[in-house]
Formats: sequence, C-alpha cells, structure tokens
Amino acid sequence: MSPITITFYILSAITLATAFLTIYSRNPIHSAIYLVICMVSIVGHYLLFNAQFLALVQLIVYAGAIMVLILFTIMLMNLNKEDEVHKPRITRLGAIVVFVVMSVVLVTVFIHSKTIMGEYDVSGEDYQSIKKLGSVLLNEYMIPFEFASILLLAAMIGVVLLSKKEKTGKTNE
Repeated sequence: MSPITITFYILSAITLATAFLTIYSRNPIHSAIYLVICMVSIVGHYLLFNAQFLALVQLIVYAGAIMVLILFTIMLMNLNKEDEVHKPRITRLGAIVVFVVMSVVLVTVFIHSKTIMGEYDVSGEDYQSIKKLGSVLLNEYMIPFEFASILLLAAMIGVVLLSKKEKTGKTNE
C-alpha cells in the first residue's frame, strides 16, 4: 500500500472514532474536544484530495469558529450533573437500534455501489488551488460574493440585536 492510502485509512479511523466519541461522551466539554479532533482529521482528508481551500475553510470555520461558539454555549448553560435528566433505558436502546440499522444500510449501499468508469474532460487548469479559486471568486462571481457578505453581516447584526437584553425599570440590588 502507498503512504497516501495508509494516511487515508489512519485519518478515516481517527474521524470515525472521534465522531463516535463525540456522541458517546457524557461530558459536553469532552464531546466538543472530540468534535474538534474530528473536524481537523477531515481537514487531512481535504488535503489528501488536493483541496487546499476546503481544508482551510474547514479548519477556520468549523474547527475554529463553530467550536468556539459551541464551547461558549456549553459554558453559558452551566451544566451540572444534579440538573441532568436521566433518560430511560428504552431511549438509549432505541438510539442504539437506529445507529445499528443506519450503519447496516450505509455499509450495504457502499458495498453495492458501482464506481463510475469512463473518461472525463480535462481542461488543464487546476480549479482546486486557492489562487485560481480566488481569481474566479473575485472576477466572475464578485457580485454574488458581495451579496453573501452583506447577508452574513445582516445576520450577525440580527443576532446581536436579538440577544441583547432589554432594560427594565427595576434595579436589581
């Protein structure tokens, strides 16, 4: 086996193991850490596929910003063991059954799927490089790119306004 194949298998094992541990862990902080490791291993997959832009976006957006948001949410919720509602065994059993059924279905689909054989057109340009993607985004798709940034700015302002606490006439002492 080639080193790339071995790297792919190692990254796949890390991704699957940390995804499982994210769901299985009882401690929300540990779950968040496992999720970060899972996201970083997906960055490795993108780099193996020579998709540098997707790898950087995955690292910055998901492993960075989203995980910081999740950790702040966990910290603000102030989760205590005493307040935790214990789920009945039937709920856990149902979750295990759904997980096993979905796993069997996915494995069956992957086993019975056929790869697409045939030739594909090659233009000679590397559309996965950051340089080419940047020139396409900022030349041909400049207007939609700017509309997306305005939409994200409006969403951010909306979140700030919605999360702002209203002042009441009473003073807390």
